[in-house]
Amino acid sequence: MKITLRKLILTVCITFSSITLFAVEGMLLPSFVAAFADDMKAKGMRMSANDIYDINHASIKDAIIHFDGGCTAEIVSKRGLILTNHHCGFDEIQKHSSLKNDYLKFGFWAKALKDELINPGLTATRIVRIEDMTGALKAYKGDRNQLLANMKTLCADAVRGTHFEAEIKAFDFGNAYYMMVKEVFKDVRLVGAPPSSVGKFGGDTDNWVWPRHTGDFSVFRIYAGKDNKPAMPSADNVPYTPLHSLPISMHNRKEKDFTLVYGFPGQTEQHTVSTQLDYIISTLRPMQINMRTKSLEIIGKAMRESDAVRIQYAAKQSGIANAWKKWIGQLNGLKQIDGAKVKLEYEKRYLAAAKNDQNWFQYAIALNEANALCAKAKNADFTYNLVVEYVFNGAEFLRIASSLNDFVTFMDTAKNKTQIAEKLKQLNLGAEGFYKDYSPEVDRLIFDALTPAYKNYADGATMAALIAQNSQDVLSKNIYEKSILTDKKRYLAFINSYSPKKQKKLNKDQGYQLFKQIMEPFYANVLPLVQLNRATLQSYMAVFQEGKTVMNLGDKLWFDANSTLRVSYGQVEGSKPYDAVEYTPFTYVEGIMEKNITGDPDFELLPSLMEAYTKQDWGQYAQDGRMLVCFTGSNHTTGGNSGSPVLNADGYLMGLNFDRSWESTMSDFIFNPNRCRNIVVDIHYVLWVMDKYAGAGYLVEEMDLRR
Repeated sequence: MKITLRKLILTVCITFSSITLFAVEGMLLPSFVAAFADDMKAKGMRMSANDIYDINHASIKDAIIHFDGGCTAEIVSKRGLILTNHHCGFDEIQKHSSLKNDYLKFGFWAKALKDELINPGLTATRIVRIEDMTGALKAYKGDRNQLLANMKTLCADAVRGTHFEAEIKAFDFGNAYYMMVKEVFKDVRLVGAPPSSVGKFGGDTDNWVWPRHTGDFSVFRIYAGKDNKPAMPSADNVPYTPLHSLPISMHNRKEKDFTLVYGFPGQTEQHTVSTQLDYIISTLRPMQINMRTKSLEIIGKAMRESDAVRIQYAAKQSGIANAWKKWIGQLNGLKQIDGAKVKLEYEKRYLAAAKNDQNWFQYAIALNEANALCAKAKNADFTYNLVVEYVFNGAEFLRIASSLNDFVTFMDTAKNKTQIAEKLKQLNLGAEGFYKDYSPEVDRLIFDALTPAYKNYADGATMAALIAQNSQDVLSKNIYEKSILTDKKRYLAFINSYSPKKQKKLNKDQGYQLFKQIMEPFYANVLPLVQLNRATLQSYMAVFQEGKTVMNLGDKLWFDANSTLRVSYGQVEGSKPYDAVEYTPFTYVEGIMEKNITGDPDFELLPSLMEAYTKQDWGQYAQDGRMLVCFTGSNHTTGGNSGSPVLNADGYLMGLNFDRSWESTMSDFIFNPNRCRNIVVDIHYVLWVMDKYAGAGYLVEEMDLRR
């Protein structure tokens, strides 16, 4: 039995309408919103479905931006001004920072358009429309090559004669396909960022934790050509004029206010089978957490001791720490509810239903095969993730070894001097960027901490002979004192005078050889096996998912997040995650001052901030005489929703989504309406920081404030 889109929507509507709690599971494609409008209005929404998503007229979707492919931003002025999270703009803020201009510590505010900072490679993407391609592609489901060829043709046809781009993504393990037609802007400039003691207040200590007092925002602007179309960065470009910009809600917040989150959630795994979830809980996450804990202890200490290292490693530390802290909370939450058992109990019901009807027996087979494959595949998956942690999140010389390896392969066959010159130019530019933010002393400490752990975890598949046969002290000394990878001068001298004769020298370089000894078997054996296992699992999961829809066991059916545009809805709401623990939904500036600790980088306030808070000059941004900082909602969110606008019942901007509570991080696998809450920085606080603290009220004047 095949699933129709109408049947899927009907099933989703039935299961959602049975929920009496305010928290609502699910991240809906905007084109599905009409099916949920009644439930959304029952929770307080006053917008129409067309206000949210309309392909024929300007709608809220036209103000929602995919920020650099990993976060969300929103347009808030008729001059292309966008807001996103501080941690989403962190890489750009860090790249523009130096000891002379420490924008990370003190913040940055452009006083005029000419002062706004260009960020090469940064993109801002608007979704033009979403089209259901399931019917057009269903005939090719079993032929991957033909499927990909037809996807390419459909995308080309959809954008022919336009400046748009298109991609088709699989949903529901290939049971459905949707095309995203996109407008990609390539000139996105940094306009403003608060100091880290606002944008990162609480640091790793408060990350993923409620109550929160973080002003997690930054300000950018989209530029376009004079025809208002995307253009490469140029002095001739002008601020983009959007189809829609979000009005700003200046109303006071109240508990149970309707909230809608609109953005690009990255990945959920709600359909993970019990065997796989048990492996994640018992084996995978503990390894990942252990490896990152070792790195973070070293990086954190080095950043506290040196401003230069702090600037070099700020973005890297943030990237490593974010998933690390999330995984700790996720693991705790899944253990508390016994997540693997929850999945197993559901699977028992599913199998019983499937076996009672001969037309449904295929669904039982698919589930059993999926669990069997996950049990068989876990060793290869563990090795894959171990290499990811060691090579791509550990000592950095292994990353630049990858660039060098590509260069050597290229040079073995290169004949054209022009191509060689261009390749060298690219490699030199890459090296400048890499070594600017590289400390060999810090890197060596990370290498010395992670290598014994890697050796303990690794099996024969990618165990490097250099690690197995040498003491840590000897290997570390040879790499950090002799390798061309760990010193900028040695590296540049080698690549700029490279010839095939130098291959012998490279073969003796233990840093380069370590990379080769790990990555060659990884690419030859581990990665192909993992890819095969995942492709096979997807085929079983597609049938398993079809069974969920056909048998309709009361599941909350919705497509897993996959970085496509989604909406989720709920209300301003606190939570009661534990016995005798109740969280209210609001935090205020008083909490910032209570947390202030001199000498603690997570909680130390700049004197200028402390002075501003003490004055209590909240201006038009006060709520009942107080400054609200953050609030929680009962919206279902995940990574990628960072920076997403949180809209009120009328579609006005209430704040920027930036986190979940620790109790909520398990929602990627299992959503619990009593525990799961998203965390939002209130727009009143954002505007107060801009206007009253930073003196950038001219940016607020661009916005449409609604009272």
